[in-house]
Amino acid sequence: MKVKEASEKWNISERRIRRLIEDGRIEGALKIGTTWNIPDDTDKPVDKRFKDDTEYIINIPDDYFNEIDEKLEILNRKRPLPEETMKSLKESNILDWTYNSNAIEGNTLTLRETKVVLEGITIGGKSVSEHLEVINHKEAIIFLENLVNKKTEINEWDIKSLHQLILKEIDNKNAGKYRLYNVRISGATQVPCDYLKVPEEMEKLIIKKEGWKNYHPIIRSALLHGEFVFIHPFVDGNGRTARLLMNFEAMKDGYLPIIIRKEDRTKYYDALDKAMVLHDYTDFVKLLIEEENRILDQYLEIIG
Repeated sequence: MKVKEASEKWNISERRIRRLIEDGRIEGALKIGTTWNIPDDTDKPVDKRFKDDTEYIINIPDDYFNEIDEKLEILNRKRPLPEETMKSLKESNILDWTYNSNAIEGNTLTLRETKVVLEGITIGGKSVSEHLEVINHKEAIIFLENLVNKKTEINEWDIKSLHQLILKEIDNKNAGKYRLYNVRISGATQVPCDYLKVPEEMEKLIIKKEGWKNYHPIIRSALLHGEFVFIHPFVDGNGRTARLLMNFEAMKDGYLPIIIRKEDRTKYYDALDKAMVLHDYTDFVKLLIEEENRILDQYLEIIG
């Protein structure tokens, strides 16, 4: 459709549509000669003037973050760490993060088996998809680390790219693509939005995120995870993608990867369900602080 047709369909001025195209916010827009052509099935872009009026509940005292902030400061004073120490810590993080995130979703590989798969060895009696979940998750972590190092804000393309890595060769049909039908979250009270609203809700999420700048990084991590899962934009792989996004927020501010352990799965799901239903992130933020405290202690113990 032409700009004029899109203007009539979306009730937006032609001038505004051209500006949105220039900003790269109308997917699939293609200029042929002097005329812009927009795919007929393109969704109406969300106005950047959208305001997030959600009241998030976070009943945590101001000094609740002091312990992790002080530990992080101590760690940073000891940098740069020896190269071999950094390599060892990074490998340990990738292993623990991959094992626990996959185990939460039902992957049956043990921690030791996950380590062997990361080393390129096949485990007898285990499915191909379980092996791919390990390999893919490591690649997704590396992609995430590169995003963090670029010091840019995450966008929808990055989120789709992370998801594509998570489901690569497992479900290529849906990898990196928003769902095209409605779903339910197993064990959760909240019902995700209609699939037709997913693109709009994901664009809103990116805009909402801009309004969280005054929150502590751990709170932002919790909000991004929770609000993403609330939308549940993909057919599968939402949990793993959400935990990667959560750590993007933490790591870009210098915090260590927050690894939610398999044994805390019930606690994690309960806190997440409370956040989605009531917008009460208190328990979820506390859980993330506990995990950040734990990994900071590990680092400080190793480096002395």
